[in-house]
Amino acid sequence: MIEALAPSGDEVVDYDRRNLALYAALLEADAAGRDWRDAAGSLMHLDVTHTDAEMCWRSHLDRARWIVGEGLASAVVAFGVPSQGPRHRR
Repeated sequence: MIEALAPSGDEVVDYDRRNLALYAALLEADAAGRDWRDAAGSLMHLDVTHTDAEMCWRSHLDRARWIVGEGLASAVVAFGVPSQGPRHRR
């Protein structure tokens, strides 16, 4: 379920974990130049005629940007992504 606003703050929370795929899709849609109404409607299943739809979409896109930017170190720890050392070719 999509909350009206994405989490804010400097900690990755369970909501972020549950919506990681959505965050990735929002970032991809934004990079492709998709209109917010198209992305919000198709990816988040929002009624884009609702007055708060754009704020909901924007908060989730902003959270996605935070996750891959300033919050990346916290996300790696929270999501349990194993550290990968140097790879050697054989």
